[in-house]
Amino acid sequence: MASERTLREAHPTERAVGIEHYVSGADGIGGRLRESPEDFRVRELEAFDAEPLDSDPGSYPELVVRATLRDWDTNDFARRLSDALGISRERVSWAGTKDKRAVTTQLFTVRGVEAEDLPEIHGAEIEALGRAGRSLSFGDLAGNAFEIRVADAVDGASERVAETVRDLRAFAGDAEAESAPSDARDLSAEATVGVPNYFGQQRFGSRRPVTHLVGLAIARNDPREAVRLYAGNPAETEPDDTRAARDRVDAAFGAGEGPESDGADRADADGDWVACLDAIPGKLRFERSMVHRLADRGVAPDAPPDDGDWWHALEAVPSNLQRLFVNAAQSFLFNRIVSERLRRGLPFDRPVAGDVVCFADGDAPAGLYAPDTDRLQRVDADRVDVVSRHCERGRAFVTAPLVGTETELGDGEPGEIEREVLADAEIEPGDFDLPGEFDSRGTRRAILLRTDLDVSFAGGDPRFAFALPSGSYATVLLREFTKRGPLDL
Repeated sequence: MASERTLREAHPTERAVGIEHYVSGADGIGGRLRESPEDFRVRELEAFDAEPLDSDPGSYPELVVRATLRDWDTNDFARRLSDALGISRERVSWAGTKDKRAVTTQLFTVRGVEAEDLPEIHGAEIEALGRAGRSLSFGDLAGNAFEIRVADAVDGASERVAETVRDLRAFAGDAEAESAPSDARDLSAEATVGVPNYFGQQRFGSRRPVTHLVGLAIARNDPREAVRLYAGNPAETEPDDTRAARDRVDAAFGAGEGPESDGADRADADGDWVACLDAIPGKLRFERSMVHRLADRGVAPDAPPDDGDWWHALEAVPSNLQRLFVNAAQSFLFNRIVSERLRRGLPFDRPVAGDVVCFADGDAPAGLYAPDTDRLQRVDADRVDVVSRHCERGRAFVTAPLVGTETELGDGEPGEIEREVLADAEIEPGDFDLPGEFDSRGTRRAILLRTDLDVSFAGGDPRFAFALPSGSYATVLLREFTKRGPLDL
């Protein structure tokens, strides 16, 4: 067994979603992200080919456009674009959803329109690139390039950044990094750094991180608790009207703890879903949809936890949110597995006996690696050295499971960690054999997030430039430098 490491503890909000530690023990630079949209720039690394604009619309019905958006949520922009064109929102597609408080450059496809039909939209620069025979989908996003400014960093930030860079170089597998001096003057050179490939806070909900808890209840075949966790279960960070509404829902379940949940009131509220609907504000439209289904069917609050009516209520939300519940549960378990590996001192840049690795996707854009989790190989003791050389050259990556029905767990100590985390969560791979959109076969995910990082201090504030493969989070890298909680940024 590897020796356990003494690590800096993560922020409590992060620990709630399975992120237990920092890699670097350096003090943070503090600061804030997104003081203005220009402080957070994201550019898609495109992996989607377009035919010329004059191609036959019959064969190529999709118009491919590149949009640079300032302070636009991707979904809101797609809705605004479709409204301006007078078409259904379903005819607008994209490969990756971007944050609102940013300047983002990404591709969209719009079915059945011409380049001259494109409208002018405030805060958006829209350029027609060509035509395509199909719409964009998530698999068409290879990665993203980031340019991020951290405003109001502490005095002496350059020294702290340099020390953190040294730690992250060592974690990425740079054998010379640990003995190298952490000199701020070295920041002028690009450095290859690495961090655990955690799922960031956005995956679970920043102000009310419950999505994974709902998913875990679903996997435990307890849709009643899943409905309560989503529609009830207030968070301290929510507005007063929202907390009061969730308290009311909890009271109907017999689980309330708020001022409206004393014994007498609870007896009146039990099963009173109509009263809950009166309390739930319209902005909580998905919660209202769930409770509305309970009211329509007159579901008793003490109905069996796996009763079909509870499943019916859960399915009131859109199919993508149904999948997100389960995906968030898988992500939480992944974070827990990765955190335990880090605590035990097992390497991330190379395998140990019992690991499962995947190989590189040869079609990734230049300068960006992409793990191909469809190509997996178990690593026994005899092949550790050979596979380690593949990892060193960027041809292979150590993985951990996103648990589903077809997940095969590792062997040796990595497998021991995976099984212990699942047992602690009372989850087995077969538990993801679920109805409808909740079903998941699972996959695996690289545990090391490695990138070439460039840091500058133009204007006094640190600016970070780097690229990440699709599905990885810029904030997972930046948290090592700021050492601030997700809500403080």
